[in-house]
Amino acid sequence: MNRMDVTEKIISAKVSKGLKWEDVAKKVGLSKEWTTAACLGQMTLDAKQAKIIGKIFGLNAEEQKWLQVVPYKGSLPTAVPTDPLIYRWYEIVSVYGTTIKELIHEEFGDGIMSAIDFSMDIVRQPDPKGDRVNVVLSGKFLPYKQY
Repeated sequence: MNRMDVTEKIISAKVSKGLKWEDVAKKVGLSKEWTTAACLGQMTLDAKQAKIIGKIFGLNAEEQKWLQVVPYKGSLPTAVPTDPLIYRWYEIVSVYGTTIKELIHEEFGDGIMSAIDFSMDIVRQPDPKGDRVNVVLSGKFLPYKQY
């Protein structure tokens, strides 16, 4: 048994039960984005959250403990993603990464956007020409310090 086994069990149960991540997140009391990341093995749940997830997905006590282990973050199986949706994100960073970096540095100075003190919101945006995916990433700016 390992964390990947638990992730696969969660995905299998989600499919067989016809669950939506948003509904799971409501039961946990956190965002659908963070809860989904946790269920996919990228975040650490506390004991109470793991118990809720365990009940939803039919996980035993050992499997719930795996949800509380700090994961090795980074879930892409290859350096360049092959899944078309994930590849488009890779493409966005490849094309616009230097622009994003330049504009953040111009506005904030030398530093980075945190992926730890961070939030994300993904919503459907109706549009007569075809619905759009609206993704908002919000991370705390962390300046490099001098020492």
